[in-house]
Amino acid sequence: MNKIILIGNLTRDPELRTTPSGYTVCDFTIAVNNRSGRRQQDGAQPQQDDAQFFRVTAWRQLGENCAKYLAKGRKVFVSGPLTARTYQGNDGTTRVSLEVTADDVEFLTSRNEAQGMGGGYAPAPGAPAPTAQSSGFTAVETDELPF
Repeated sequence: MNKIILIGNLTRDPELRTTPSGYTVCDFTIAVNNRSGRRQQDGAQPQQDDAQFFRVTAWRQLGENCAKYLAKGRKVFVSGPLTARTYQGNDGTTRVSLEVTADDVEFLTSRNEAQGMGGGYAPAPGAPAPTAQSSGFTAVETDELPF
């Protein structure tokens, strides 16, 4: 079984395109931080975070949703098969690109956080704004909550 689960931040805005056969595909890259909280042997500060970069490809409706709702800096959960591809860099060195074909993408940045980042959730032009009634949720006063 080849499946990877990642949580990371988009490094750039997603790019949506259509294949010659008519399928939509969205490409984006996420950075996943590996935190190393261990102190170095001499007792100095913890080692710096290392980031690994993964190219993600989402097809059809999943790709359309990614292109519509994601933007640079947003946090996402991605799962799917991992592929490693090698290529020659401009300087002649052999490099490796880690690519994931997304089976599932979940948006982890809330609407409020996204608006604070400068991006925002914006429904499609002409689409009605979501309401508590249309989303299936009932509005509740916070005073009524037991916690």
